[in-house]
Amino acid sequence: MSREIGTHGVWYGARLATMAENGRPYGLIEDAALVVRGERIEYAGPRAGLPPSVIATAHAAVDVEGRLVTPGLVDCHTHLVYAGNRAREFEMRLGGAGYAEIARAGGGILSTVRETRAASRETLTSASERRLRELRRSGVTTLEVKSGYGLDLETELGMLRIARELGERAAVGVRTTYLGLHAVPPEFATADDYVSFVIERVLPEIAASGLADAVDAFCENIAFDRIQTARYFRAAQELGLPVKLHADQLSDGGGAALAAEFDALSADHLEYASEDGLQRLAQSGSVAVVLPGAYYFLREGKAPPLESLRRLGIPIAVASDCNPGTSPLGSLLLALNLACVLFRMTPEEALIGATRHAARALGLLSEIGTLEPGKFADFAVWDVEEPAQLIYAAGTNPLATLVRRGLVTGEPS
Repeated sequence: MSREIGTHGVWYGARLATMAENGRPYGLIEDAALVVRGERIEYAGPRAGLPPSVIATAHAAVDVEGRLVTPGLVDCHTHLVYAGNRAREFEMRLGGAGYAEIARAGGGILSTVRETRAASRETLTSASERRLRELRRSGVTTLEVKSGYGLDLETELGMLRIARELGERAAVGVRTTYLGLHAVPPEFATADDYVSFVIERVLPEIAASGLADAVDAFCENIAFDRIQTARYFRAAQELGLPVKLHADQLSDGGGAALAAEFDALSADHLEYASEDGLQRLAQSGSVAVVLPGAYYFLREGKAPPLESLRRLGIPIAVASDCNPGTSPLGSLLLALNLACVLFRMTPEEALIGATRHAARALGLLSEIGTLEPGKFADFAVWDVEEPAQLIYAAGTNPLATLVRRGLVTGEPS
């Protein structure tokens, strides 16, 4: 299929799950057509509403023969760039070892920091590119990539550069996030000392480089407390960087309320978030990002408070949380299945969570996340008829064609 179909292309005969708020489940339009001109969508609606001359004069026209077409999936929380693996840690956890024991044995975040710092640029790029291409094969056209496995200036900047370059090489939209407060590196005596270093030395360089679209922190009893995180967030916002937060994953540390206080793009995890924190989050407009891969992989017993999130009207996104220690998950489709099975999300909620709400969590809803005129032509064609089929068949991948910015970027090999 021509990669140049996006110049002026028509895709017709589709079951179009626009994921727009048009009053229909999944925003579904039967026997639909999608007109692409350049990088953007010109028309998304019933085929009957399209003048025949549009198809006749198009640079290319594709009959998708009743297949499902959705927006390209958006993975709004990944730790994609890292070196090494933590398979030994996986074995230890299955044998009953807890976080402290694993850390004493040299595991945990700092083990990945050691390997990432030591890796050559070529090694780090190659390993990360393989992970990105796996996510793309599951229908992802845009994803967020966090740093946080360098915890120094040079490695963090290098990770962010690699993330940006990978997006260009693999034809995937990449939003980069500086995860400065992930863990305390061994060269610092205290967490406060490290936070001061980040604020005084690293954040200004990150902001000046233009390599980060946002910042993030791990606010938890085994990481950074509310006071330290708030210091970091204030400094970031003074430099014009929006914030995101790993919030209340392992305990109620007031993360949801803190995210709301700083108008965070998103608060992620939220398993132990309090009712008060969630109410504040609802008032702020932040997106709640649930991460079923980590819940599954860690065999957690407390799921995110889905009923409260629904009741309060907080947008719920779903992401892979692809990372070496707690969610080595390379398929966003599988993450959607886990969200439905483990968290009891509906298939429609899950798919909205990986399109419209995920785009919002990255600050990109005006550009992607739904199939509507004016938005970028990022979409996926699937060999299924019903949207729920994308999610229920765990471990399968019915992707037929992937399009980003109007150009075909992926088809079955």
